[in-house]
Amino acid sequence: MTQKIGAKALISELPKWSPCDGRDAVCRTFKFNDFNEAFGFMTRVALKADAMDHHPEWFNVYDKVEVTLTTHDADGVTDKDVELARFMDGAAR
Repeated sequence: MTQKIGAKALISELPKWSPCDGRDAVCRTFKFNDFNEAFGFMTRVALKADAMDHHPEWFNVYDKVEVTLTTHDADGVTDKDVELARFMDGAAR
C-alpha cells in the first residue's frame, strides 16, 4: 500500500531534493560529466522505475537531468518517491 508523505517530509530525509512550486512534488537536478554519463544514469533509473511501476517526470539536456517525483494516483509525494529518490541519489555517485 502506498503511503502519502508530502514533499516537506521527504526533504527532511533527502536534503538534496527541493519542494516543487505549486504542487506536492520534489525536484532535483543531477549534473554529470557528459551525455554518456547522464544517459547511463537515466538507464539505471528507468530499469528501477519500471520494476517499481513508478516513473519519474524528467528532462535531459546533454550532461544535466532534471527530475520531478510525485505519485500521480495519490496526488502527492509517497513512500514510492522516497524509494526512487534514494535510488537516484545512489545511482548518481
